[in-house]
Amino acid sequence: MEYMKLKECWLSEEKRSFQGWDFSYIDKRKSDEPLPWNYDKIVRQYLNANSILLDMGTGGGEYLLTLNHPYCNIFATEAYPLNFELCRRTLIPLGIDVRQVFNDNYLPLENEMFDIIINRHAAFDINEVYRLLKPNGLFITQQVGGLNNKELSRFLINDFKEISSSEHALKNNLLLIEAKGLTILKSDECFPKLKFFDVGALVYFAKIIEWEFPNFSVDNCFKQLCLLQSIVEAQGFIESKEHRFVIVAQKEDVKPASHLSTIVSET
Repeated sequence: MEYMKLKECWLSEEKRSFQGWDFSYIDKRKSDEPLPWNYDKIVRQYLNANSILLDMGTGGGEYLLTLNHPYCNIFATEAYPLNFELCRRTLIPLGIDVRQVFNDNYLPLENEMFDIIINRHAAFDINEVYRLLKPNGLFITQQVGGLNNKELSRFLINDFKEISSSEHALKNNLLLIEAKGLTILKSDECFPKLKFFDVGALVYFAKIIEWEFPNFSVDNCFKQLCLLQSIVEAQGFIESKEHRFVIVAQKEDVKPASHLSTIVSET
């Protein structure tokens, strides 16, 4: 009977609405081990008032607004329809230019528009990043690596299918970015611990992060959730391992060779 009451609570967590990229509802019911870097400090280190800024995958613009950057110098992209509608209500009235994107391989923005492109946990195509950056422009990204919550996913999801996302790691991305001609100014990678202090918080989280927990539902995963409940009762938390990496890269200012005009005049 106790587990049936728990199931009712878990089902209510599963149905709870979510918008933007705001997990404050479960902030006190989970803990994230601090990263060895601070994304916000990195962004602010390079940002100045005159910078033309693009925030890729802005969510609902929650982080973007904390920068207090001049709205007239901000552009943002967002793919998820509910988040884009939120941006229409909150960001566009401020004068921020928000574009809905449908394909990472094409962003509806002009060449060499931006001094800084920031990207926190959003997909990107390095060819588009390169196209949009001004010479000497900066790309700052913090990514969720392909090994994120992998062990917990295997435990929760029946017939969990491994995908090649494990290749989404620091080394492979550095190779792609350098091959495009950008210079790496900073990079780091880590595997911090994530703890949930009750199973309901995990249910809320897993339902939202559907790409990591495919086909998750309380009904489908009830047996596993009950096992996790026993772990919470024994040790006070469920632990998972996350995967994060950060990269700061700069587009080179490619100038014509200084001797080119001499060669042309001599011929």
